[in-house]
Amino acid sequence: MTDVVRQIADAVLYEGHMLYPYRLSSIKNVQRWTFGGVYPRHYARGTGDRHRVSFECLVEGASPRVDVEARFLQIVRRGDREEAVERSGGVGRVEHAPLHAVVEARTVEVRPELYRLTASIENTSDWSGTERREAMLHTLASAHLVARVDGGSFVSPRECDEALASDGLWPVLVGERGDRSTILASPIILDDYPRVAPESPGDFFDGCEIDQLLVLSILGLSDAEKEEARAGDPRAREILDRTAAMSPDELMRLHGAWRGV
Repeated sequence: MTDVVRQIADAVLYEGHMLYPYRLSSIKNVQRWTFGGVYPRHYARGTGDRHRVSFECLVEGASPRVDVEARFLQIVRRGDREEAVERSGGVGRVEHAPLHAVVEARTVEVRPELYRLTASIENTSDWSGTERREAMLHTLASAHLVARVDGGSFVSPRECDEALASDGLWPVLVGERGDRSTILASPIILDDYPRVAPESPGDFFDGCEIDQLLVLSILGLSDAEKEEARAGDPRAREILDRTAAMSPDELMRLHGAWRGV
């Protein structure tokens, strides 16, 4: 995965992960929430959430070879705190007990040298509870798919004429502009070739242009609240340290910028 692709994929992976940040003493912020949750089937049936997400796109080439990777966060409880662990897996079963999932992908020829790729992630965890905090231990959080092609190229879903079906994932081209070798199927709606704003001074694990909201939330915490957040997640410690070290000029840059079209 190139640096440009990984930067965007990681921004998607951590979107919402540290928004407030989360801590047990806050009723508002005690429950972690992220985009792209893929929940156990029984739980999803009762809440209206998804237990399966999928996308379709077109691939050009005489005999293209496509590789699909699923990426997500697994919420792991360690004593009285919870941490998010990065997970990934290719086509087949993905198992990190107590979380179980299946990644599927197939290509079907539409016409000579044009194929339809269909890929999905399904949560197959055998858990039938109803409490959301427990459900998160069996959920693929911030789940997304990265597809790469060799011997062919992807067609931008924004520009193709074929009817494509997607559920819970939004496929876009990623990488250097003009490169059509990689598709990111994101739970967040993005344009082709998205970029992290240059004003962002580092990974805030919230990505997608709301760094300022996260910084202001952190600056508003009391010292006791900061210490509680620091003890709850290693990424929270990193964000707290980065925020404390930011200069006034860096804080002002987070207000945004005007760019010509």
